[in-house]
Amino acid sequence: MDVEILSRLQFAFTIAFHYIYPPLSIGLGLIMVIMEGLYLRTKEPVYEQMARFWTKIFALTFGIGVATGIVMEFEFGTNWATYSRYVGDVFGSALAAEGIFAFALESGFLGILLFGWNRVSPRVHFIATIGVFFGSLFSAVWIVVANSWQQTPAGFHVVGEGMQARAEITDFWAMVFNPSSVDRLLHVWIGAFLAGAFLVLSVHAYYLLKERYVELSKKAFKIALGVATVFSLAQLLTGHHSADGVAVNQPAKLAALEGHFDSLAVADAYVFGWVDKENQEVTGLKVPGGLSFLLHYDFETPVRGLNSFPKDERPSALNAIFQFYHLMVAIGMALIALTLFASLQWWRGTLFSHRWLLWVFVFSVLLPNIANQVGWFAAEMGRQPWVVYGLLRTSDALSAAVTANQVLFSLILFAIIYTLLFVLFLYLLNKKIKAGPESGEQVQHSSRQEGMVGRLGV
Repeated sequence: MDVEILSRLQFAFTIAFHYIYPPLSIGLGLIMVIMEGLYLRTKEPVYEQMARFWTKIFALTFGIGVATGIVMEFEFGTNWATYSRYVGDVFGSALAAEGIFAFALESGFLGILLFGWNRVSPRVHFIATIGVFFGSLFSAVWIVVANSWQQTPAGFHVVGEGMQARAEITDFWAMVFNPSSVDRLLHVWIGAFLAGAFLVLSVHAYYLLKERYVELSKKAFKIALGVATVFSLAQLLTGHHSADGVAVNQPAKLAALEGHFDSLAVADAYVFGWVDKENQEVTGLKVPGGLSFLLHYDFETPVRGLNSFPKDERPSALNAIFQFYHLMVAIGMALIALTLFASLQWWRGTLFSHRWLLWVFVFSVLLPNIANQVGWFAAEMGRQPWVVYGLLRTSDALSAAVTANQVLFSLILFAIIYTLLFVLFLYLLNKKIKAGPESGEQVQHSSRQEGMVGRLGV
């Protein structure tokens, strides 16, 4: 393999592993805010128990997310020097904003969230939980803004020429609200809410099947099911709106996502299929004119296909892009069906009487996480061959001094370290789930201990 392929594989592996944790943290943050809010409103200890338990899980995902995210910043400098020079001013402003508006907020309240139980009033602790949650949301804002600028650059001009060229911001807010940033941010946020909600559903479904923490788990399950139902439906809307934006701003990507080759013709929508790049055809189950209807509300309106673009400006891994995108859509529809069916059972009063349904929820935790991953893959691979769409090619963004052997060696090391981290994460997560939420007596005992420590000044 050459340096470009290896560097892309290394960064894809790094960000894919990292991207397991921030969505879970964001989603759990929302669930924790709801649980603590219900505790403040009702004064029922069961809501405090579940909030304390999920704070421990949140701390685990947050910590590993921070540790795995640092590596990517070094990869920009080691493997992608030309890219770093080109986007440095844009990324620098976005990352600075993240530090000011996100990290400062999160770090300011994180200590209170984790260690402030019974050291501060319930209202102050609730405010800290909200602060950490909003900090995680703002962190996602600036990362998505920076990435969206690569997809649909705006608010800048280019200074210098050739490999010394770089983008400088001329309008900060135009850069922030570039044509794809809002759609993509909403899509990412909702994907994160679903990841967190389905983790809560999975754990409490498991407790219910094992007849542990039954009353607590029923309440927690209903909270998470409400969140999952609302946002699985909302994701359908944001996904459709985002696709409309891709059709306008990145038509080659849309053609790749849907396997549409004809230069300008009515476009079908595939439920599933297989792309034959050489023969320029897709075999599978399709809705004739479906893509034309989704974009223009007319089955006969033509849509630009891949053949209308120069060969060197088309994404290359067409079948992979097609499969990733359609897997994301299929999972999204499955989540809608699952949550609506469960909500119907809730309304009928039979939600917890179907053991098979609880088992489905135990394993459903994988679905939103897979959807987040493959959606990201489709978006990034569909942008190729551009690292900054229409301006800087991926092949031109590499570091000239890095060799293939160096990248391969570091990729192997990362794979080993990240595998160990993932095993550690699963071990600690399993340990915390088996330990379960503290009982009401344990919470009260912990409160007395913390009060004694506080009075002693320790």
